[in-house]
Amino acid sequence: MKTILLTNDDGVNSSGLLELKQSLLNLANIEICAPLVQQSGIGHAISLFEPIRLIKTTLNDGTKAHAVIGTPTDAVLMGIYEVCEQKPDLVISGINLGENLGKSELTSSGTLGAAMEAAAQNIPALAVSIQVDCSIKFQNGFFEMNYGHITELIHEIVERILKYGLPKGSDLLNLNIPANINKKELEIARLGERMYSMSVEKRMDPRGSSYYWFGGEEVLKDESGTDVDAIRNKKVPTLTPIKLDCTGDMESLKNWLK
Repeated sequence: MKTILLTNDDGVNSSGLLELKQSLLNLANIEICAPLVQQSGIGHAISLFEPIRLIKTTLNDGTKAHAVIGTPTDAVLMGIYEVCEQKPDLVISGINLGENLGKSELTSSGTLGAAMEAAAQNIPALAVSIQVDCSIKFQNGFFEMNYGHITELIHEIVERILKYGLPKGSDLLNLNIPANINKKELEIARLGERMYSMSVEKRMDPRGSSYYWFGGEEVLKDESGTDVDAIRNKKVPTLTPIKLDCTGDMESLKNWLK
């Protein structure tokens, strides 16, 4: 039987991680190795100068899992080389609470960072994120919602990956699903420009010292055919093929240097 390694950046107790595991039990042996606590926005960071702690834990449904005191990338590496008895056939990072859209998320998202590390280890990888209402608060990735259509769509894609592998020219796939999905329609989309605009807000603490918050508004307008447009305007799930090779135009560089 094939093996799937599950991880995320929302923490090992995330409701999305548990729902994902339960939906894939009929396809493969499931191993779980995820950060102990929330690690959103940490990107592809790896702990090189700190010891990695691996903790055996039990999820809410009694499932045995491993938690890592470290980053999502740390969790993927520990899962591949310490938790799994053999190299997994697929690594899935998710279900992340909050969409990961646009070019900027490739370097800042812990969800995508984990999937990229799996791809760097020559293992097919899938990053999965769902849009959530920003007004709803959740802690350590726990969020009550109906995952029915979401897990059905993920199941179909995972089944195809296990059967055929990733499509030619792809190192990983990035799946984003809009909130309140009521059908499994899927759009193949390229990365949009930005998921959020950027702002820096200066505040003062009670002792008169300044501190700052990064923030920004959601980007709602993007070109047709992008993940941002499909998720935020069409309300349709998107699947984006991603390559690790970020090399730009070599000929343009040669001409630029002449």
